[in-house]
Amino acid sequence: MSGLLNGLRRYVTNGTIITLVILGLSGCSWISPQEKVRAPELSEADVPEFDYIIGTGDSLEIFIWGSEELSTTVTVRPDGKITTRLVEDLPASGLTSTELARNIEKAYAKYVKSPVVSVIVNGFTGVPTQQVRVVGEATNPTAIPFSKHMTLLDLMIRVGGLSDFADGNDTVLIRRVDGEQTIFSLRVDDLLNDGDITANTTLMPGDIIIIPEAWF
Repeated sequence: MSGLLNGLRRYVTNGTIITLVILGLSGCSWISPQEKVRAPELSEADVPEFDYIIGTGDSLEIFIWGSEELSTTVTVRPDGKITTRLVEDLPASGLTSTELARNIEKAYAKYVKSPVVSVIVNGFTGVPTQQVRVVGEATNPTAIPFSKHMTLLDLMIRVGGLSDFADGNDTVLIRRVDGEQTIFSLRVDDLLNDGDITANTTLMPGDIIIIPEAWF
């Protein structure tokens, strides 16, 4: 178990640390069999509609109609702000691209007559509540922006599959259901190695996947 905990410590941040406390990992225990509930089947209607929220690290293309010389591409700083060619320290993280465009128009109105602004998001990072995070024994543990119709198989392809030391069928999914953190079991080995498509599942924004180390 120490290998798993050491691996998780390398990758966990913020909300994931809270998850580990809730799971109560200690000694050589993982999760008791009675706690393991299979992830529910979700229909398209179960996955909420959402507007993409800009996060730190996102690349933004800001286009000013009729004033192309003011158009620019910026990256959202770790403090969640951007600096354009006319205005410094504009808050961007936590807003939709439309909301940010309207805010830029208001700021530019001091310098440009009736500015019309478009904001295009590239190089998506997103905010934690719209990410799916993978920790533990994936080949490349990381946080990935959630996209509509994302499944467990899509996610595992993005993180490069399981490491050589993974216990894929002991993987757990942490999801907020009705405001409560709920633990579901996943059969990643069956999905990836046996091609068992019944082990695939639809993901939700904010999901956390924890892949433990196998015991040999």
